[in-house]
Amino acid sequence: MRPPYRLDLTVDALRRVPGNLVDIMMPDGAYLRALTRSGTVNVVEVQQIGDDTLDVRISGRAASAQLQTVATMLGTDVDLHEWYERTKRFPWLERLANELRGVKPPRYPELWEALCHGIVFQQLSIAAAASIMQRFVERFSSPIRHGAISLHPFPRPEIVAEAREREFRSIGLSRMKVSYLRSAARAVLTGAIDPSHIERLSTTAAIAELRTVRGIGRWSAAVVLLRGFGRLDVFPPTDSGASRSIKLLSSDPRIDEQDVLAALDGVRGMLYFHLLLGRLRGLHTLTGY
Repeated sequence: MRPPYRLDLTVDALRRVPGNLVDIMMPDGAYLRALTRSGTVNVVEVQQIGDDTLDVRISGRAASAQLQTVATMLGTDVDLHEWYERTKRFPWLERLANELRGVKPPRYPELWEALCHGIVFQQLSIAAAASIMQRFVERFSSPIRHGAISLHPFPRPEIVAEAREREFRSIGLSRMKVSYLRSAARAVLTGAIDPSHIERLSTTAAIAELRTVRGIGRWSAAVVLLRGFGRLDVFPPTDSGASRSIKLLSSDPRIDEQDVLAALDGVRGMLYFHLLLGRLRGLHTLTGY
């Protein structure tokens, strides 16, 4: 693991909101997740026990096969030296980066999950989209018991592909997004969209490939690449929430967002996670806004 590292911050960036039913952070600082692989569900429990040490416990069949998945999800080996260097060009951002020092870029474990988030969260506030996603998980995932709590594996594409429209509509999804989710499920199940292939593509080519999936536009493709593939050279375009957060956290209502993104260059994606955490934790007070 490459320090500095903060499990709590990284998981918060992964979860987005406290009500996330899939990624669970316990009061004692343990992160819990049920991962599905080839029909097998493994329960993952991670706890930080030192500045550079995580205790990872995985139960279920072929548990060791999920160890690299967990490391990738939690960004343990990502080197952020360039990020910290580039934030020095902006005093407000350097203060924010220092306050959140140790957050690593989290990733969804599968392309399918990234596509779902890219579709559900498009053109909605985080709070509204998160509420729909919570109902989506409750409706299409069967919880498993782990001690005193229930864990929800992320819904599988085959279940979503076969579900009736009224099931989607009952949880608040529009007809258009229902069709998008079904298209994404079919693309994953048929292999029309292949994560291994996308991994090998340049960012520009990967965005073009993702946009062949119905309902995945420029913003959603960028979210999928950032949150699903760890492409830190990507920042979701025309994101009004991000623009408001930059103004709030910089204390400068006239700040040029494009200037900031250009200066951050290949690590601009880290700004996305810092804006999210900065707003969630009320860190605009650092800049006196």
